[in-house]
Parts: sequence; C-alpha cells; structure tokens
Amino acid sequence: MSISTGGPAEGDTFDAGAGGLLRQPKAVWATAGASVVAFMGIGLVDPILPSIAKGLDATAGQVSLLFTSYFLITALAMLVTGFVSSRIGGRRTLLLGLALVVVFAGLSGTSGSVGELVGFRAGWGLGNALFVSTALAVIVGAAAGGSAAAILLYESALGLGMACGPLLGALLGDASWRYPFFGTAFLMAIGFLCITAFLKEQPKPARRTGLLDPLKALGHGGLASVAASAFFYNYTFFTVLAFTPFVLNMSPYSSGAVFFAWGVLLAVFSVLVAPRMQAWFGSLKVLGGSLVLLAADVLVLGYGSHTTAVVCTILSGAFIGVNNTVYTELALGVSDAPRPVASAGYNFVRWFAAAAAPFFAPRIEEWTDIHIPFVVAAVTAALGALVVLVRRDALTHEAAELEERHAAEDGVTAFAN
Repeated sequence: MSISTGGPAEGDTFDAGAGGLLRQPKAVWATAGASVVAFMGIGLVDPILPSIAKGLDATAGQVSLLFTSYFLITALAMLVTGFVSSRIGGRRTLLLGLALVVVFAGLSGTSGSVGELVGFRAGWGLGNALFVSTALAVIVGAAAGGSAAAILLYESALGLGMACGPLLGALLGDASWRYPFFGTAFLMAIGFLCITAFLKEQPKPARRTGLLDPLKALGHGGLASVAASAFFYNYTFFTVLAFTPFVLNMSPYSSGAVFFAWGVLLAVFSVLVAPRMQAWFGSLKVLGGSLVLLAADVLVLGYGSHTTAVVCTILSGAFIGVNNTVYTELALGVSDAPRPVASAGYNFVRWFAAAAAPFFAPRIEEWTDIHIPFVVAAVTAALGALVVLVRRDALTHEAAELEERHAAEDGVTAFAN
C-alpha cells in the first residue's frame, strides 16, 4: 500500500488496484453490496426530514437528533467492534450487525413519536457500526489486488450508498415518511441472506482485540493527527448532510435529486479522481487543498441564493469524496496498529463530530441566524486542513517508514487470493 504524502508518487499502487477492482470473489461482492445498503441508511432520511418533522409534530432540532443518536452510538460502538469480531469472527459480526439494522430500521418505521424514532435510530447505529467496521476489514482481507483495490471498492460502496440513499428516501418517502425505513429493513435482510450464502467464516486474528486497544492505538502520533483532522472535517461533512435539507426546504423529490447528484459526485471523486490526484500531488497536499475548497464551498452555500445553495450542496460531494478516500488510506496505513484496530480508533474520534454537527447546527441557527452554522462548518474544515499542515512532517515521516511494510503485507494478501 503506497502512501504518498508529499510529492507525486511513482508507480502508485492505486492504478493497479483500480484495474483489478471488478475482479473480486463473490464474498467480496456480497459484503460490498450489503455495505451499499448500510451507507444508504445514512442519507436515507435527508429528503424526508421535513416530512418526519411534520408527521411527528417535531422541530428541526428534534428531528436532527436522528443523526445525533445514530452517530453517537456508532462512535461508542467502535470500541467494541474489534472486541466482538476477534472473538466470534468477521462473518458472525457482519450478520449480527445486519440483523440489528433489520430490526431497528423496521421499528423506526413504526415510531409514534420523535423520541421513539431517535431511540430506534440509536439501535440502528449499533448494528451499522458492527457491520461497517467489520466489512472494511473483510473486504481488505478477501479482495483481489491488495488493500488499494479493497479501499477503492469500499469507497465505491460508500459513494453509491450515499448517492442512492436520498433517492430511495425521496421515492418511498413521497408516499409516507415511514416507507424508507421499511425499505431499508427489506434490503438489509437481502444483504443478510447474501452474506450467509457467499461469505465463509474469516480466520480469527491470532491476538484478540481488547476494549481499550482502539484508544491505545490513538497514542500513535500519526493516527491521532489523522483522527483529529477527520474530526473537524466530519463536523463540516455532517452539517451539509443533516442541516442543509432544512435550509433548502424542498419537496422530497427535489431534495432527493439534489443529494443524489451530491452522492454521484462523491462516488466519482472518491473512486476515480482522488487516486489520480494523489499520484500527481501526494495525499497531504490533496487533502489540505480539498479541505480548504470545502470550507470555501460551505461558506458560499450559507450566504448564497437558493440556487447557489443547491449548486454548492452538490459541489461539496466532490470535495467530500476526495477527503473520504485520503482519510481512509491514511488511517489504515499511518500507524503500526492492526488495520481493524487503527480503523476503530480513527472512527471512534471522527464519528463524535458526525453526532455533534446535527445537534449543534440547528441550535446555532436558533441562537444567531441561518448563516452562522455554515460559518462554523467552514471554520472546522479549515481547522482540519490546519492539523494536516502542522503535523505534515510527522505524517510524512511515519508513513514513509511503514510504506515498505504495508507493500509486503499487500503482496502476501494478493498471493493468498
């Protein structure tokens, strides 16, 4: 796994990984397909947030707690995902996560109050954490072409899910805000059957993961720096995702179309554009530049006309797609911790911001005006870039030391497949 952090990378492994992206075992496709649906659940409620608020007689601040409860539980669950999967195995952990999502997504559709819905979304978040964190490890371990192809495949699933989630939410939510939840439960049940049929039990790690291992992994300076930068970035990301639908104030179909276009850009830039930009300029330059552009974009979004806000919302998908790919690569490769442990520690930090943004953005609007939440989001994106700049030397040095080791690991993985 080649980690380019400064200048252009020669012979970047992302080209080879992208070339072998479609030649994967059935188990990888089954896991990736279920991952698409899992990521659909994040943006599913976007176009129906106003409908949910109207249907349950709730305020924007109360409805935003659907994101807060979901991601707060997701963040905390990152401390137990490795503990669970290292004891019962990756396949059983995936199935447990899927089962929880099926149950709680279905219950969400039966909610009689916003409080019930927030609670069911928390249970959904636990299932999603168990599934998503383990899915990345399973895909990395089973994918042909090494970790570069695996990360691209995972980011493809993320982008496709984020694009299709709002579209599904709009199509089903136009009839009733309850239907998207039932639809997700049905699709995840199909994912459960596919994992059961095509994924064999994965070998358990030689060493069991402890509950505190993800926190201990954050003691590594490089991983802690990536997580800190990602924390600020995710606040911006989820301000756009959770707060913008109330600002646009569009019908479910129109809002779904906007966020579908946003998701398409996210997918294209995460899978096709980001790897090439990394090869040309280096990961840290790409990440820093993309964060600065995202900050400018959300600032214009907050102060522009309605049409400008729509354009900037869609455009933000491009910057978010680039950032997602680079952050994932850095988090998995910058420290000497096992990849599942490093991923858990990194996600533990960044998902707290995903929980915070939907909670604070509507309240900041209540305390000030509709523009200031986007000013705060622009500042947090800039802070993410500042962390990358300040910690640049450490990230470059630590990544260079590990580059040869991870390349050897990927060689072993490719040979085994």
